[in-house]
Amino acid sequence: MSTLLQLSPEPIQTTVFRILLAGALGMFLGLEREWSQKSAGIRTFALISLLAAVFTLVESQALLVVGGVLVIVQGILLAVQGLLGDAEADGLSLTTSVSMLVAYGVGALVAQGFILEGVSVAVFSSLLLVLKRELHSLAWGLSREELRSATEFAILAFVIYPLLPSEPVEIPGGLLDIAVELRVIWLMVVFVAGIGIVNYAIVQTYGGRGIAVTGFFGGLASSTAVVGTMLDHVRQQPDATSYAVAAILLADAAMALRNLLITVFFTIERGVLVEAILPLGAVIVGSVAVAAYTADWSETVEMGLESPFSLRNALAFGGVFLLVVVGGGFAETQFGTAGLYITSALSGLVSSAGATTSAVLLYRGGAIDGPTAMFAILTATAASIMVKAALTAPGPNRAFATRVAFWSSVVLGVATVLALGLFV
Repeated sequence: MSTLLQLSPEPIQTTVFRILLAGALGMFLGLEREWSQKSAGIRTFALISLLAAVFTLVESQALLVVGGVLVIVQGILLAVQGLLGDAEADGLSLTTSVSMLVAYGVGALVAQGFILEGVSVAVFSSLLLVLKRELHSLAWGLSREELRSATEFAILAFVIYPLLPSEPVEIPGGLLDIAVELRVIWLMVVFVAGIGIVNYAIVQTYGGRGIAVTGFFGGLASSTAVVGTMLDHVRQQPDATSYAVAAILLADAAMALRNLLITVFFTIERGVLVEAILPLGAVIVGSVAVAAYTADWSETVEMGLESPFSLRNALAFGGVFLLVVVGGGFAETQFGTAGLYITSALSGLVSSAGATTSAVLLYRGGAIDGPTAMFAILTATAASIMVKAALTAPGPNRAFATRVAFWSSVVLGVATVLALGLFV
C-alpha cells in the first residue's frame, strides 16, 4: 500500500480531488450544451476534461499535445457537420467545438494545481454560453459612439495599466518626501470610469421610470447632469420641486458611496480606513432618508446622458488625479494638515474622487494618519455637495435652491458632528 502511495508525486487525496474536480467542471461546461441539445453534452465534456487531467498527471507532454489535437479534430468535424447542415447550426457547432477545447484546457489547469484559474475559466465560459441572447442583444443595441467608448475603456484598463511602473515613483526635484503609486492612481481612474459606464447603461435603460434611479445612478455617472436635468424639470413643472430635491440628494448619496468604495477598496492592504466609514455612511444614509421624506416617487423624468467615457477624458481625469496627489502632498509638506484640508476643499469643487484619491494615497504611504485622511475626504465630499447646491442658485425657482441648500447643510452637519464625535 505504501508503494502505491509513492507512485504519485503528491498525496493521493490531492490527485484524486483534482481528477474529480476536472470531471465536475467538464460536466458544468457541458450542461448548457446538453440543454441546448447539441451533439456534445455533459458526458462528452466531462470525458474531455478527465482526459486532459490524466495526460497532465502522468506528466507526458506528448500525450497532452495528442489529446489536444484530437479535441481540435473532433471540433472541426462538428463544425463541418454544421456547415453541411443549415446556416444556424454552423455557428452553434463552432461554439460547441471551441467549448470542447476550453474544457480540455480546464482539465489540464486543474490537474496542474491551478484550481482557482480552472474554476474561473469554467464559470466564465459557462456564462458566455448561457447569456448568448443577452450578449447578442447588447452588441446589436450599441451605438457607434458607445462601441467606441467601450473600446477606449478596454485600452485604458488592459493596455495602459500594465505599461505603468509597478513600483512607487519618487517625485523629481525633492519637493515631496513621498512616492507616487502610478498604477494605483490609474487603477482608481479605471475604477471610477467603470462605475460611470455601468451606471450610464442603467440610466439609459431605467432612467425614465423614477427619480430614484435618475438621481442615484445618474449621480454615479454624472452628478452635474442630474442637477441640470432637475433645473429644467422644475422650470417646466414647479410642482415637482420636492422630487427634484430628492434627486439631487440621491446624487449626493451616490457620490459619497463612490468615495467610500474608493476609500475602503484602496486601503485594504494597510488596513481599512475605518474612520471614514461613519461620516461617509452618514452622508449616504442621511441623503437617502431626506429623499424618501421629501417625495412620494410618483413623478418620473427622462434623463438623457451622453456617454460618460472617452479616452481623452480619462487621460485628463488621470492628470487631475496626479495633480491632486502632488498638490495634496505639497500642501501637507509646506503647510501641514491645514494645507491638506484646503487642497481637499479646492479639489472637491472639481472632483471629490480626486481629493479622496489624494488622501487615500497619502494614508497608504504613511504620510498622514487615519483621522487626518478622514477629515480630508469629508472636506472634499462636503465641497462637492455644496457645489451641487450652488448650481441650483441661478435657477428661477428660489424655493428649489433653498431646499437643496437646507437639506444639504443638514446632512453635512450630521456627518461632521459624527466625525468630530469620534475624537472627542
